[in-house]
Amino acid sequence: MVTTTETSVAAATDRPTRPPEPMPGRDVVLDLHRRMVRIRQFETEAGKLMEGGKLPGFLHLYVGQEAVAAGAMSNLRDDDQISSTHRGHGHAVAKGAQFRQMFAELFGRVDGYCKGRGGSMHINDLSIGMLGANGIVGGGIPIAVGAAFAAKYRGDDSVAIPFFGDGASNIGAFHEAANLAGILELPVVFVCENNGYAEFTALRNHMKLENVADRAAAYAMPSEICDGMDAIEVRAAVGRAVERARNGGGPSLVEAKTYRYYDHQGVKGLRKTYRTQDEVEAWKERDAIKLLEARAVSEGVATEAEFAQIWAEVDADIVESVAFAENSPYPDPADIALNVYSV
Repeated sequence: MVTTTETSVAAATDRPTRPPEPMPGRDVVLDLHRRMVRIRQFETEAGKLMEGGKLPGFLHLYVGQEAVAAGAMSNLRDDDQISSTHRGHGHAVAKGAQFRQMFAELFGRVDGYCKGRGGSMHINDLSIGMLGANGIVGGGIPIAVGAAFAAKYRGDDSVAIPFFGDGASNIGAFHEAANLAGILELPVVFVCENNGYAEFTALRNHMKLENVADRAAAYAMPSEICDGMDAIEVRAAVGRAVERARNGGGPSLVEAKTYRYYDHQGVKGLRKTYRTQDEVEAWKERDAIKLLEARAVSEGVATEAEFAQIWAEVDADIVESVAFAENSPYPDPADIALNVYSV
């Protein structure tokens, strides 16, 4: 019998052999790196704050999957719209969300993106096309398809991307949204972040298919599988789908094979029986940030000093933003009815 660990480690180490995507220019490489480091350091700090009891509730951390959000978002404009998941901080940060408002929201303060009322799973910023995270599995998929429908109705060339996990591809909302997108040829790119687990359930135990991308055929849309630990490859795959959508080619599905380093929620986690530390370490050997840094330096596109400067700048931003959030006031109970109804 093949164990979950054997299956998952194989996914980390035995990838299809194909030529790597060409290395983009320096500006693109540094942009990808900055997006990933911003996600990594935000999530690392947020996890520490949660475990230290300084943040209310719990968090679903994105650490390990940074290449997917960074690579996908590097193709988008502010008027392109995305919908996110319960593991949504990475998408918001990669789309351009600011640390100050992000941390303030996690602290439940009025300077947060949702004025302290939304919390971790509902952060949104319409000014950058972030339609919001969603605590309902698969709940963001039809929202993005609605945004794509609106774009086509307006006649502009904006694109929508719903992010979702492998487990969400089993939800009716995915199939209904994909069917509608295919019929109406909407400018939407479905991006599946396949991290191998639907919460604690390995993919082989909740899907008969090996690849989520195979489901695109049912809706007559093209699909592509990419290495979700390689930001350059993700950028290229999503970029092809975005270009197709902008030019009226309709929807696509991109499946990124990736991995989350922490448990389903939090840092310490709730259960350790569904995967082993050996499995986690095997995936960490292909850490997306380290891979990008090593390749860029070896090919002479960027330097270690440039990458070190990005780490330092992001760390300084983290410190300042946490202090800002901690000094932000709590919502006034007298304002409880504000923003509940539209008038």
